[in-house]
Amino acid sequence: MNKNILLKNNINRSYFKKNFYLKDKVKLNKIIKATLNSINNKKNALHILSKKFDLNFHKTAINKLKNYKSVVLIGMGGSALGAKAIYSFLRHKIKREFIFLDNLDQLKIEKIRKKNLKDFLFIIVSKSGNTLETLINTNLLKNKINKKNTIIITDKKSNLLNTFAKKNNFLQINHKDYIGGRYSVLSEVGMIPALFMNLKIKLFRKNLLNFLQLKKLFMIDSVVKLSHIFNSKKINSLIFLNYAPELNEFLYWCQQLIAESLGKKGKGLLPVISSAPSDHHSLLQLYLDGPKDKLFYIFSSKLDKQMKISPNIFGKKFSFVENKELSKVRDAQKKALIRVLQNKNIPYREFKINKANEETLGELFSYFMLETVLLGNLMGANPFDQPAVEQVKILTKEYLS
Repeated sequence: MNKNILLKNNINRSYFKKNFYLKDKVKLNKIIKATLNSINNKKNALHILSKKFDLNFHKTAINKLKNYKSVVLIGMGGSALGAKAIYSFLRHKIKREFIFLDNLDQLKIEKIRKKNLKDFLFIIVSKSGNTLETLINTNLLKNKINKKNTIIITDKKSNLLNTFAKKNNFLQINHKDYIGGRYSVLSEVGMIPALFMNLKIKLFRKNLLNFLQLKKLFMIDSVVKLSHIFNSKKINSLIFLNYAPELNEFLYWCQQLIAESLGKKGKGLLPVISSAPSDHHSLLQLYLDGPKDKLFYIFSSKLDKQMKISPNIFGKKFSFVENKELSKVRDAQKKALIRVLQNKNIPYREFKINKANEETLGELFSYFMLETVLLGNLMGANPFDQPAVEQVKILTKEYLS
């Protein structure tokens, strides 16, 4: 599809209603036109993909904090998953240590408490400023954080984290109120951590709309087909089969994006992250010979530097791997799997990453955001809300009161 990313669809037409394509294609073209217009609207979540989008922080204030050796990022869901995806995918470029507190993990907190205060910068992220787990983790580390070593990213409206930041004179950066957590990675939420990873944030934004401007036909084909997959009830699970370990955290970001945006009104697929080739030895039997109720997204990558299997210590019977790069082995396993999927008429999509850089990751973020929003609109689901989650938050507070 382009020099950085190769995408392919292989979805059998048995999942589609007759004569669906042209009708939905016309409908989707109207949705795409409206979506492109909404990107220029500063109160729309997808404005984050616009060239006119502004990051509202001063690099001068950030640069004053760049002497810290390690960063602890405290946040939940979209407040942490995007930064984790960046850190994992571009780890080969990053020298500074990052620790992510994105759960209630007592052992991890105890380890941080034992660390030297002088070495750590803390980034605390919560759009609402009232996220239970984020506030608890911050409270548990209250003796470690101060106005010299802490950045708080939250909505400027009145909330607990905002009030705390002002009271203690912490550096506070505004979380834009029109961008939900799962769409926030290219905003201050992801880009401030990226700065501390010494990455070039301009490159993340270089080709964000390529898929709607240059590769529109592929986007249309994908969304129309996926809408019928979601509506057919023949598919229940979406399996992210991952042959690229550096993409693992990105797929957890995708999992939240797809689950929260499209799991509504009795519809939705369960997104599952499955590591390959390790899951060949545990789940592949079910995948290939169990119920045909799964859609596979197959991810692989090609890194510049590859480890070779040399020398071979197991003799002639094992010589077929001698001097082979690890990527060659994984690629052979992926090709073998795809051949079997084709033979069994199991639907799959393939995503091949050719370059591990900021530009590629920005394109991946934007592609899945756009595809998810377009799919939600075509299906009649609001891709930006999460009403069921709010119910659990309210009841949790009641049980603790």
